[in-house]
Amino acid sequence: MEDLKALLTSLARSAVRLDIGTGEGPEIGQFGGMPDLPEGFAWPHFVTDTYLDDEVKPRPLAFLCQFDCAALAALDGDGLLPREGVLSFFYELGSQRWGYAPQDAGCARVYWFSEKGALRLADFPETLEEEFRLPALPIRGRMERRFPGYDDAGVAAGKAEGELNWKAFETAYSMTAGKQETDWPAHRLLGWPDIIQSNMTVECELVSRGYNLGGGQKIPKEQIREAEETSLENWRLLLQLDTIQQGRFSLDFGDCGRVYFYIRTEDLAARRFDRVWLVLQCG
Repeated sequence: MEDLKALLTSLARSAVRLDIGTGEGPEIGQFGGMPDLPEGFAWPHFVTDTYLDDEVKPRPLAFLCQFDCAALAALDGDGLLPREGVLSFFYELGSQRWGYAPQDAGCARVYWFSEKGALRLADFPETLEEEFRLPALPIRGRMERRFPGYDDAGVAAGKAEGELNWKAFETAYSMTAGKQETDWPAHRLLGWPDIIQSNMTVECELVSRGYNLGGGQKIPKEQIREAEETSLENWRLLLQLDTIQQGRFSLDFGDCGRVYFYIRTEDLAARRFDRVWLVLQCG
């Protein structure tokens, strides 16, 4: 028990809880609407079919959200994000790729524009379908301290999936983290994810090495073992988005799922946001 408490304490991370459309705290960004982009920006596209259209062709990504990094600075307790500029997130909503395969690269994009004053309100590309032109909603933020859930803690403890004693973890978590906010929907920057299925850092590491986790490909045991030993330190959550509802508008990821933007620790420090990896999980 004491070992579990010490482990959880050592893994605590600062996070920014996000309220989209309503909520408390300072306004730090915008969901949907038209983005602020530099002149000459090439809108990202992803070559794919969709759930409703079998034609494989380049499709414009939907603009999800953007954050004012200067406004975020006071809430970023671990000082991981840029202190200036705008951080923008895009995702192809027609196919909603899961991130299981290397071929999913490019279905989501993140851009950091370091000079906010050089940005201008941009219009959508003509080929972006109307349903993917999301309504503009304010994003407000609150600082919080997060601890890893059961699956991430199991990886940190060097346990195989499901091997960590659940009852012991629950007790240690309650004693260490106290009552963590779990209200739906759960949107956040940084911290630890609210996992629906299982740990995602091992998945990110293996897919980045070229393995397809959704196609029955046999992965060498030594590769899995190495990913389990290093991925939790090497990858971290950048953004988690849950179902978004505001009035008559609703955006779901899969079946009441979430999307998670992950980034390598070294890439975050170097501001290489072009190397993010997206994972979609749902029940």
